[in-house]
Amino acid sequence: MLRFESMTVREWPDPKTTKPHILPIYATSSFNFDDIQQGMRIFAKEEQGHTYGRYGNPTAEATASKIAALETYGSNMEAYAVMTNSGMAAVHILVTGLLQSGDKILSQPNVYGGTTELLQQVIKQRGIEIVYADLNELNQVEEILKNDPSIKLIYLETPANPTLSCVDIAALSAIVKKHNRWTAIDNTFATPYLQQPFKLGVDFVLHSTTKYLNGHGNSIAGIVIGRDKDLFTNRIWNTMKLTGANCSPFEAWLVYQGMKTLALRMDKHCSNAQLIATTLENHPEVATVNYPGLVSHSHHHIAKKQMRAFGGMMSFELKKGYDKALSTMNKLKFCSLAPTLGDVDTLILHPASSSHLRVDPDMRRKAGISDGLIRISVGIEDPQDILDDLLQAIE
Repeated sequence: MLRFESMTVREWPDPKTTKPHILPIYATSSFNFDDIQQGMRIFAKEEQGHTYGRYGNPTAEATASKIAALETYGSNMEAYAVMTNSGMAAVHILVTGLLQSGDKILSQPNVYGGTTELLQQVIKQRGIEIVYADLNELNQVEEILKNDPSIKLIYLETPANPTLSCVDIAALSAIVKKHNRWTAIDNTFATPYLQQPFKLGVDFVLHSTTKYLNGHGNSIAGIVIGRDKDLFTNRIWNTMKLTGANCSPFEAWLVYQGMKTLALRMDKHCSNAQLIATTLENHPEVATVNYPGLVSHSHHHIAKKQMRAFGGMMSFELKKGYDKALSTMNKLKFCSLAPTLGDVDTLILHPASSSHLRVDPDMRRKAGISDGLIRISVGIEDPQDILDDLLQAIE
């Protein structure tokens, strides 16, 4: 018979008799072994099993496995995934897991501002150079790859944040594969419901699961997904394990629950965004609307080819520029001013003063991210309420 103090400390038997309907949150930092020999076998990778929460957790692994299955849905491909504690951690784990000093990354100048900062301020300090090009100029890309074997990774966003420019994934991947390099795509804006880059030849897919996969603005997490098991395990997963960038089980569980309504939400995001983009495009005060669902968008033909629908993200510029943009945002009553995207409610952001604030201004403007650009993450509310608010704010 245990003494009182010991009884309070010890784990009590699990009374579960039937399988839970919902994936549980495994809120444990470690896992017990039946005996020391089992622990030795698991650490030596002779037997599957959980050891320490930083190495893996059933809740996070179930969520990662489900996202990998969604990214490969409708194909016979296998993919391997690991969740991280943020979308930025996913980018960092991918790059540092694959590359070393002296290697280079080829990317586009109009990616998310945080990614640009990470590449310029952290990755570059490791001796990894960043090269920028228009990734739709395929002849130029091929010449760059031919002439520079130190470029090992091509990193892209499509649709890009916040200009919604698109890259022809299949065409680019074919050229990259010919030169035996890796491609990685941030698929956060599209989600696997609208776009499946693995089917178009990409090697790695990343998400900030904070955004559309979760959809409810209540967790921060990310994911890296790859198709080469050995490369993924030895380079990506191992880097995650050693740097401690693992996702907590609670954050993973919130993503897991949010994904249950992904298809329903994305359909509504898309239809609302199409209506709002079309309306704003015809507004006399609006100079430009960036939305790939508009025929007027310069990359509409690319988006139409590789996306199921055009997503819930858009941006627009008012004719009177910066001051008018700020005054418009301050007049909003229904839409929220918040530095994120992909939630069920409509979120408005001013990239030049927030997400892209620390990107070189010349680089930012050349990429189409002007000081007067407004980004909208269109929610799933009644679209007329969103429009009414936008229109009264613009007037």
